Amino acid sequence: MSDDENVLEMDSDPDAETELDEIEEMVYAQEFLPTYQAIEEGELVATVDTVAFNGLTDSLLFNDGQRRIDFVLAYEDEEKKEFEKRHTFQRRKRRREYFEASLMKMGLELEASPSVVDDKVMFVKVHVPWDVLCTYAEVLHIKLPIQLNDLASKSSPFNFFTKYFYPSQDLISAEAEYFTAPFAKDRLEYFCIKDKDEFFTPAMRSRMAYYILSRAAYEVRGHIKKFGINKLLDGAVYKAAYPLHDGRFNVKSTEESCPNERYFLYKEWAHPKNFYKMQPLDVIRKYYGEKIGIYFAWLGFYTAMLAFAAVVGLGCFIYGYKTQETSTWSKEVCNPLIGGSIVMCPQCDKECTYWRLNSTCESSKKLCIFDNFGTLVFAVFMSIWVTLFLEFWKRYQAELEYEWDTVEFLEQEEPPRPEYEVKCIHERINPITKAKEKVPYTTCGKCIRVSFGIGTVLFWILLIVASVVGVIVYRLAVFFAFSARLRKDLKELEPLREYVTPQMATSVTASLISFVVIMILNYVYERVAIWITDFELPRTKTEYENSLTLKMFFFQFVNYYSSCFYIAFFKGKVVGYPGKPVYWLGRYRNEECDPGGCLIELTTQLTIIMGGKAIWNNIQEVLLPWVKNLMFRYCSSVRSEKPIPRWEQDYHLQPVGKLGLFYEYLEMVIQFGFITLFVASFPLAPLLALLNNLFEIRVDAWKTTTQFRRVVPEKAQDIGAWQPILQGVAILAVATNAMIIAFTSDMIPRLVYYWSFSVSDGVGESVHTMEGYINNTLSIFNIEDFSTQSRPRNTPYWFQNATTCRYRDFRHPAGHPREYEYSVYYWHVIAAKLAFIIVVEHIVYMTKFILAYVIPDMPVAVKEQIKREKYLTQVILHEASLKLVTKHMKPMAERILKHADEKDETETDLDLDLHL
Repeated sequence: MSDDENVLEMDSDPDAETELDEIEEMVYAQEFLPTYQAIEEGELVATVDTVAFNGLTDSLLFNDGQRRIDFVLAYEDEEKKEFEKRHTFQRRKRRREYFEASLMKMGLELEASPSVVDDKVMFVKVHVPWDVLCTYAEVLHIKLPIQLNDLASKSSPFNFFTKYFYPSQDLISAEAEYFTAPFAKDRLEYFCIKDKDEFFTPAMRSRMAYYILSRAAYEVRGHIKKFGINKLLDGAVYKAAYPLHDGRFNVKSTEESCPNERYFLYKEWAHPKNFYKMQPLDVIRKYYGEKIGIYFAWLGFYTAMLAFAAVVGLGCFIYGYKTQETSTWSKEVCNPLIGGSIVMCPQCDKECTYWRLNSTCESSKKLCIFDNFGTLVFAVFMSIWVTLFLEFWKRYQAELEYEWDTVEFLEQEEPPRPEYEVKCIHERINPITKAKEKVPYTTCGKCIRVSFGIGTVLFWILLIVASVVGVIVYRLAVFFAFSARLRKDLKELEPLREYVTPQMATSVTASLISFVVIMILNYVYERVAIWITDFELPRTKTEYENSLTLKMFFFQFVNYYSSCFYIAFFKGKVVGYPGKPVYWLGRYRNEECDPGGCLIELTTQLTIIMGGKAIWNNIQEVLLPWVKNLMFRYCSSVRSEKPIPRWEQDYHLQPVGKLGLFYEYLEMVIQFGFITLFVASFPLAPLLALLNNLFEIRVDAWKTTTQFRRVVPEKAQDIGAWQPILQGVAILAVATNAMIIAFTSDMIPRLVYYWSFSVSDGVGESVHTMEGYINNTLSIFNIEDFSTQSRPRNTPYWFQNATTCRYRDFRHPAGHPREYEYSVYYWHVIAAKLAFIIVVEHIVYMTKFILAYVIPDMPVAVKEQIKREKYLTQVILHEASLKLVTKHMKPMAERILKHADEKDETETDLDLDLHL
């Protein structure tokens, strides 16, 4: 949500605190926040020292040149502003001072600096000392190097060729590989610590700083403790909180403490000239964290796999394009003696009139490009491709998990969200440890929360279905209007009359309306989904994001795909026949497919929705941040000629949204759905997706590196809830493509005609042919059987004294004992369609399961490295335990020996005395 919409108690009157705040009693387990110390009531609150900017624009250190800046907080000084609500400003100031004092009492070091550009803005720089870093590295189970990796990776024989597709080794060199283990303060000697300042990477330091900031208190009222930087940001106490970029993206820094990783990433990753190069994933992970790294790894792998699908899809398209002129049924439609002599029945009531079949000649040729036997092969290929993609991604992901130390990133290791911790008021017995622990709700309360969330999601899905029904009613109503006026309005534009048919005009306008409705519902539902997920109160951030992802995807799935499912599987299927058409709501005649077929309309729908979505996303995600940053640079250059420090340059970049990568994943997963669920209607979809993704990778890299503040690094083991979503889409894609080929295309009726009804007498044997197919698929209707409601008002001059017209269906003609009932050919076609679906699904699913079983989820080399690392960790921990025991036992043993010696001396003296 935007800051304007998140108005919390900090902007309200202090007497009007919400009920939610009254129960925010902070309860911390010592293992989650070991350095927390409450500031007692009446205790003096420490203040932050303010220093002037020292002029070093690229410096990442405090003014002393020693302490690294791990996080930056920005706020507006209320004393320099004029505003009526002085009490609001005073309350914000008190909360900010208490918050900063809490941070210093927890061991952090702070330093404030005024803005160079705007004297009302102040920046508070945060430094995490070594001892605090060690403490929270242990709390967060951060894995750090213990020994060089002695299992050398094998070099590829193709390195001579592939080296040109990798980033320049001069800028980004490969780093040494280490075996790692969870950090422990009491075993420092076993970790590879060459330099304390470099041991924890900037990303690790920022992650630990944010962990503390999100749990530090900012107000105490009796037993009520309010806490967290997020609430202070929502309440405008602070304007921003962010880690620093390590320098400018386009100029290499001369500061010794600056690693220039942002500059390297821009030069070798984000710059458009490197579109053909592999991504430096290790540097991305090191700079932005595993969560950002795993997204770009997945996007790059998905794009590389698309190359194979794009080549096959392009081949199928070329095959269809080459055969469109030689297609028998297309030539029959265009033939003046065949298609020109067939009179078709009106497609709507009264206003529509009779038309010749050859008027759809161009549409028929276009249909042949997509509706051919190559499409069937491509649909089966894509079903296999998606399985290979998911299985190989699991293997690649397993490699990244090991290399990035997330193999054992379990839920128990991930700390709870602050919002969860603060609500822990109920006790329960942990089913694993059998120890008492506090939880925010009982089992019954959790069921109520989850049920409420499911009910709300279902309500919104039904709302989408209602909007789709509304668009369908629009299509039915406007088709009637277009049929009556469109030909007349375009009579002077002769070249367009052939292409702008009533069906096409209806489809295009309905697609545009669907796109607008989709965007509006997306905007509203996003806020609803966030509110529901907040109410459910997931324990960890991973659980929170997975829950939100599932809610949003189910909604987006229905929102984006419902209109496509309607065109593919419902439109033109239940239309009746000219004498007895089917009506919606008793008024609107059910629409038929375009004369060229519903596949053309489905392609149009996909193009408009996906094209409009891509344009809108680029405007929202790229153009707007670029314009905002450009305006600031212009304003700051006018207002100040002074050098601007690093933290202030980053402050004026765009903040990263609360949903982070959600929309990036969603955009690609929705695209994945389109190229798998409906690929039988458009073989070029993978090629277009490939071109889009090559552009998308560099655009996402460019905006992340140049236009946005540095994100808080986060740990992530995999792509989260998106993995099962992709698997579900892959399974569904087999069924949808089989059904598209069976029910939407004309492939099955053609095959039935070719093998069962088209036998002609040849020389000595029967010959199968497609000649006569068009005439066989058109039923005959007697125009005298038109009802008063549907009889056309006008007839064309060439209609003359004709008594019949034709329509697309397999029914007996007028005068037959079973007139207008389905013919034998119809039942042959239905049986063939069902048989086709069953056979294709079983073959493809069996192939998918065999491939999934044969391809292991983890490479053998990775398994060996994991075992080696576990062995070394156990050895080191065992030695550490022995040394620790020895360390504690040695003083005791010395005391025992000393006591024994003293006893011996005493006994000796006693013996001497007795002897004397």
